[in-house]
Amino acid sequence: MTSIAEERIDRLHTLARRAVADGDEERSREYVRLARRIAERNRCGLPRQFKRFTCDRCDVYLRPGRNARVRTQDGHVVVTCDCGTHERYPYRDGG
Repeated sequence: MTSIAEERIDRLHTLARRAVADGDEERSREYVRLARRIAERNRCGLPRQFKRFTCDRCDVYLRPGRNARVRTQDGHVVVTCDCGTHERYPYRDGG
């Protein structure tokens, strides 16, 4: 059962993704900030996809090829935001 806060966070995630696709990064930042504030106040975590596709430094929703660069390097996925922030996530080789 999902709470109202989790449903709201999911909706804001969708809106942030759509705003970046339309080229409105400032609106995307507002959606991301609001979702983080809701999660903090209600003590519920953010979904993994939301955490991995938002920049912790500038709060923009990351869209590979538009405002983020994604590379693989030594068993990690490295996501670089336009603001210069790097995030590394491990992955397992399927072979």
